[in-house]
Amino acid sequence: MFKDGLLRGKRILITGGGTGLGKEIATRYLQLGAELWLAGRRGAVLESCAKELASKYGGSVNTHAVDIRDAQAVDAMVQRIWDEAGPLSGLVNNAAGNFISPTKDLTPNGFNAIANIVFHGTFYVTHAVGRRWIAGGHQGSVVSILVTWVWTGSPYVVPSAMSKAGLHIMTKSLAVEWGRHGIRLNAIAPGPFPTEGASKRLRPEGDFSDSSKLNPMRRVGRMPELQNLATFLMADGCEWLSGETIALDGAGHLASGASFTELDRLSEADWERMRAKVKAQNEKDRAGRSA
Repeated sequence: MFKDGLLRGKRILITGGGTGLGKEIATRYLQLGAELWLAGRRGAVLESCAKELASKYGGSVNTHAVDIRDAQAVDAMVQRIWDEAGPLSGLVNNAAGNFISPTKDLTPNGFNAIANIVFHGTFYVTHAVGRRWIAGGHQGSVVSILVTWVWTGSPYVVPSAMSKAGLHIMTKSLAVEWGRHGIRLNAIAPGPFPTEGASKRLRPEGDFSDSSKLNPMRRVGRMPELQNLATFLMADGCEWLSGETIALDGAGHLASGASFTELDRLSEADWERMRAKVKAQNEKDRAGRSA
């Protein structure tokens, strides 16, 4: 779909870039010539991803282990990029967290675990990059990965739905405020694109087959489709496109509305079983971060 070298000369930071959708986007950007910076909490995962991508496609893949919930750490990371390589050209806000739970059972810590990453952390990164673009007179493009719940809401994932809705409004607000500086902000709201992380935390006892049955196109998303849209939004040639959140879901949210409504059928025993599976996965991930 895109010409070779389309992103050559662009320097792009991708949060949550070592796994899942972030890794898929990073792969396509690297193939098209971009210099990459991958950020995430798990340094070993980032390094493994960088080595894999560089060995397959060549190019420049740099990593920064950072907790985006820490505003000072985020600012230091972005300053380091500026100092070592010069201004970024683009930012992909992909880092996220989520789990399913009845909202009545959420604790403040459970809510904050999601909101601090998705809402606060994404703002910290966007602000750290954006204010440097403005100070230096540089143009730039921000692409945030959201969800279709920003329009419909969604039960059982309320912290994520609230946080992503806030980023939807951030996209619109900053597109207006920063437009005169040549800074564009857009977002993608994917439907089901199965990844390991999403399956383990959002479908711990099943898969995305029900989503396929309900979707007007009778399938889930294919990674090249997400990669292509993320590339289009980052590339030159569509500079007047700003402030938009684009659904990439085969019209699923138009046909079916909110996600996870089927969870109304679960019993308390079902929820206990799923909570145990999610807790075990979280502990496994924490062990990997400390290794």
